[in-house]
Amino acid sequence: MFHVTRYTLQDLMANSFVYNEHTYKVGDMIDIDYKIKEGDKERIQVFKGILLKIKGSSPATKMITLRKISNSGVGVERIIPLFSPYIAKISLIKKSNYQKSKLYFLQDLSEQELRTKLYHAKTKKVRKKVTKTS
Repeated sequence: MFHVTRYTLQDLMANSFVYNEHTYKVGDMIDIDYKIKEGDKERIQVFKGILLKIKGSSPATKMITLRKISNSGVGVERIIPLFSPYIAKISLIKKSNYQKSKLYFLQDLSEQELRTKLYHAKTKKVRKKVTKTS
């Protein structure tokens, strides 16, 4: 027996992907538990970052790029094959409402500017109409 999943148009767009029945979009802050083998031992390394881009057309070739700011203030990017056997878990930390498919402009921003750009709701500026009285 096989499992049939119905995807919406948002699930199939270039700026999102589906992993274990969860949809992740470009701009989301995600947490990836990645298995690392060192000699005989295997440990899990957590990489928490912002999803910059999704590359690849088929599920076998899909790769994601994550970016985080390290403790020393240096930006670190990591390219991870999506269907790698070394991925233990992917979890969503913050959801973004950004619409672009690649977020390369984030590479030049500081951490505070980045947070305000991605995760704060945009407010519309309303101009008051000034009426002149004579």
